[in-house]
Amino acid sequence: MRTLIAGLVLIHTLLLSGCGYNTLQQQDEQIKANWSEVVNQYQRRADLVPNLVNVVKGYAGHERDVLTQVTEARSRVGSVQATPELLNDPQAFSRFQAAQGELSGALSRLMVVAENYPQLKADTLFRDLQAQLEGTENRITVARNRYIAAVQDYNVTVRSFPTNLTARIFGMEVKPNFTVENEREIARPPTVDFGAPAPAPAR
Repeated sequence: MRTLIAGLVLIHTLLLSGCGYNTLQQQDEQIKANWSEVVNQYQRRADLVPNLVNVVKGYAGHERDVLTQVTEARSRVGSVQATPELLNDPQAFSRFQAAQGELSGALSRLMVVAENYPQLKADTLFRDLQAQLEGTENRITVARNRYIAAVQDYNVTVRSFPTNLTARIFGMEVKPNFTVENEREIARPPTVDFGAPAPAPAR
């Protein structure tokens, strides 16, 4: 009984003395908000894939390997549930990041293939989709950077004294984050120069 009372007194004292509880909550909410934007932009990219694959297929249907890779990568992205709980699970976070990286690489290869088809590059729908993809990649970068900064702030707070005591009491732990290695693994689709001459498609 005395242990319980002592524990309650300690929690009450920590809250009253401003040992970081409110800061932790605010930072946690900021992470969730930034994560929602990351997921939103990734979903925006995934939504472009079916139309992009279809228009490329119209001009380069025999490029089956690349088209299949993009379609399968999109499917794997959709199989990873990007819930807020994922932010507290390093392994699930890693799986999410790996799936997104795979889709990035597949899209990059698709854009390289498109370079070989002048008629495809001149297609109005393809040009529009390619521009949307580039814009979405830029928004993904911005959203990811904001998320990275929010997690860094939160993790510093969780590890710092005396807020680390508050975090421990309430079960708040450091969160996984995108790393330099993650950034290197994600190959962003190259910018397509529609004015440059393209080599003839392989026969």
